[in-house]
Amino acid sequence: MSYPNSDNENNPQEKDSELKAQKEIMLKRVLSSDARLRLNNVRMVKPDLANLVENYLLNLTGQGKITGQISDEQLKQILLSTQQPKRDFKINRI
Repeated sequence: MSYPNSDNENNPQEKDSELKAQKEIMLKRVLSSDARLRLNNVRMVKPDLANLVENYLLNLTGQGKITGQISDEQLKQILLSTQQPKRDFKINRI
């Protein structure tokens, strides 16, 4: 007879928190302090965009394509390139 282990119940939550901690450490290495502040501000308004940019940066770091830190200006360019272009609709009345 096996008894449920309380450690097994918390494992997914612990793994999730460990992954978040590792992600934050990697981002601290890659982003300058101003860039991290900007990304946190973007996360408050558009969390999906922030996650997309974070994953993009982590993938580039894993591939070794990022050397040094990304400045605030470089992060602005990345954010602009990842955002969907706004569509303007023009309605003509006949």
